[in-house]
Amino acid sequence: MPNISFLPLSPCKLNAMYRATVLLVSLCITWQVALSVTDGLLPNGDFEYGPKPSEMKGTVVTAKNAIPNWEISGFIEYIKSGHKQGDMLLVVPVGAYAVRLGNEASIKQKVKVTQGEFYSLTFNVARTCAQEEKLNLSVSPNSEPRDWGILPMQTMYSSNGWDAYAWAFHADGPEVEISIHNPGVEEDAACGPLVDSVALKLLSNPKRARDNLLKNGNFEEGPYMFPNTDWGVLIPPHIEDDQCPLPGWIVDSLKAVKYIDREHFTVPEGKRAVELVAGKESAISQTVKTIINKIYVLTFYVGDTSNSCVGSMVVEVYAGKDRTQVPYESNGKGGFKRAKFVFKAVSNHTRITFLSSFYTMKSDNSGSLCGPVLDDVKLVSVRNPRRHL
Repeated sequence: MPNISFLPLSPCKLNAMYRATVLLVSLCITWQVALSVTDGLLPNGDFEYGPKPSEMKGTVVTAKNAIPNWEISGFIEYIKSGHKQGDMLLVVPVGAYAVRLGNEASIKQKVKVTQGEFYSLTFNVARTCAQEEKLNLSVSPNSEPRDWGILPMQTMYSSNGWDAYAWAFHADGPEVEISIHNPGVEEDAACGPLVDSVALKLLSNPKRARDNLLKNGNFEEGPYMFPNTDWGVLIPPHIEDDQCPLPGWIVDSLKAVKYIDREHFTVPEGKRAVELVAGKESAISQTVKTIINKIYVLTFYVGDTSNSCVGSMVVEVYAGKDRTQVPYESNGKGGFKRAKFVFKAVSNHTRITFLSSFYTMKSDNSGSLCGPVLDDVKLVSVRNPRRHL
């Protein structure tokens, strides 16, 4: 057998090999974890990894697979925070990069999911032009051919020009392709929404508690919220998303409601709540089983989010054919009060609906819509109704 000798490697070469091995292992681990994410950013969901210079012409991306983990089509721009568009300075809310979807542009990504489960998609979006802008959200495969949502971008609800939207879907296969598409066609192909930070969350199906006939009455189960943003998440109306990302509830109106967290807003109870941001066009409801002629008591918190939403607010509550109003005088610094509504059921199913009577705008001169906070909604049947009157 021949003698085999090995030349000793220098410490520098050993260190270089070690670093390369660690980097390769880290990349493999990161890739595996990214493909199985069910509560957080999609792989390269913040678009921080971008095209090579050879795959761009100015800000326009020229190759369909140039943005890692994404497939693009149409007029797509890769925008760095601080990019100037005429007199407008484009700011990216998280990180340094985002993508702009121009004429008939779309971004797609395939994600492994659990078939049969419900998921919500959360993403940040901003308008960049005066024209009416919208985004079409869809997944494939899909057993319901019209299970997609077109979200209008006419109204921006945050003070800084960025909003976060949630959109829910049912996973009809072990792998789905998520698509965000701008269906608009403008004279200026670059006119279109700016999209950043796309995240996914697996939604649970909350059970009814012993002391509450309503599901998810405390709003603790809902879409993914970005920890480093302070503008909440908009939940679109039922007409735009029939799989509501707020389990148990339906946004039964023409405009969205806002899902908020304790980290950035005043929340009466727990970690999450709902802000009714668009007057009577911002309503939330849930239908429950009831017994005819039985008395029920509905209790809930009404308040403000400590976001400069100042003025006289009124929350209207409907239970079947019964109705009440709960006034709340807001100083915009984060107060709340407990309210009670007693009613008699007139059918085997009763729809409970909450909406804001008035449009309210923040007092910070931003022109942003705001409204009363709703939280910790409980419904119980009672034997002795006089004790609750």
